[in-house]
Amino acid sequence: MQVTETLNEGLKRGYTITVSAAELDAKVQEKLLEAQPEVEIKGFRKGKVPLAILKKQFGPRILGDAMQDAVDGAMKEHFDKTGDRPALQPDVKMVGGEEWKEGSDVVVEMSYENLPPIPEFDAAKLKLDKLVVKADATAVDEALKNLADGVKAYDDRKKGSKAKDGDQIVIDFKGSVDGELFEGGTAEDYPLVLGSGSFIPGFEGQLVGAKAGDEVSVNVSFPENYGAKNLAGKAAVFACTVKAVKEPKAAEIDDEMAKKYGAEDLAGLKAQVTERLEAEYSGASRAVMKRALLDQLDKMVKFDLPAKLVDAEAGQIAHQLWHEEHPEEHGHNHGSIETTEEHKTLAERRVRLGLLLAEVGKTAEVTVTDAEMTQAVLAAARQYPGQERQFFEYVQKTPQMQQQLRAPIFEDKVIDHIVAQAKVSEKEVSKDKLQKAVEALDEM
Repeated sequence: MQVTETLNEGLKRGYTITVSAAELDAKVQEKLLEAQPEVEIKGFRKGKVPLAILKKQFGPRILGDAMQDAVDGAMKEHFDKTGDRPALQPDVKMVGGEEWKEGSDVVVEMSYENLPPIPEFDAAKLKLDKLVVKADATAVDEALKNLADGVKAYDDRKKGSKAKDGDQIVIDFKGSVDGELFEGGTAEDYPLVLGSGSFIPGFEGQLVGAKAGDEVSVNVSFPENYGAKNLAGKAAVFACTVKAVKEPKAAEIDDEMAKKYGAEDLAGLKAQVTERLEAEYSGASRAVMKRALLDQLDKMVKFDLPAKLVDAEAGQIAHQLWHEEHPEEHGHNHGSIETTEEHKTLAERRVRLGLLLAEVGKTAEVTVTDAEMTQAVLAAARQYPGQERQFFEYVQKTPQMQQQLRAPIFEDKVIDHIVAQAKVSEKEVSKDKLQKAVEALDEM
């Protein structure tokens, strides 16, 4: 078996792998001997079928397996010897292809882009600000008020009162398109809060001013990206009967309200709210600091990038952004999507930081524990209520899904490892300033 280098240019590598006819024949004989004890053919006892007959009957299939094993073995030996790590699956082509004849050498051309060596950096030179926001009384009171809104009651207005924005009206309605009732467009005694935005645009506004007993025809058009494609973009008429008009009555912020949220009393609810707010502030602060860290690393550490890996990432970015801009398109029958320089620049950053963090994690022996993976699976399973068991089974059978859940945990642990070595200064700021910093992340 011979491996000859044909290309060594930057990160690009090319090799010719030659498996001699003798080596291949020996591999075939080895596989025939492995199979012989289990083979039964009429006229022979199990395990006693002559190799010549086995080769005649199973030769073509065994020959293909032997070729694959020989080439795979040569590739593994090559990577073990050189330490090369292909950025993507190597491109492997058999020279001669269909013209190859049994008894000839097998010649394979292999090409790939090697992962680059990652330079070391001094994490102690990184300077980061950790934004600190205290959950003050004002923030806690505002959160309690929002909770009170969530359990507020609605009382009947005086007879003949007109519905106002924020009121709850109880209605029967029948929706039709082109004079025909459509599925899901009919309901009775439906409680609708005007201004809540729970119905399609334009619906609720036409019921402002209505009184109990009124019959109102609501004319609206379904959005172009509406979930039910048979209704998307269609004009509809809803025949509504207003049965009651109710005004909101805010819940008292007291022990009784606290019990509705699972707390023993108001003091306990305040403690829960304070803890939740501080967790939210801490999470937002970490996101801001993480972006600052990645920005500094992107400028500090430079190395060559595998072009094909960058192109693949740019393609994924372009595809994702296209779907965000066209939410009505759920499939992938949109043809090719052109990548721009902006996509490529973002891809270069992602690839560079991804390779860097992976190398830091490898050097620091960062691992994701079974307990951490279990927590990640549990959190993901909550998105599929009633199908948790099926989701668990899917994760167990799908390595790609396991990696998808493991990757963000690994990245966060590597980030924590780097932050622990950096110079971090705590900086107390207002909630509004933290919010602006978070909003700036979305604009980048």
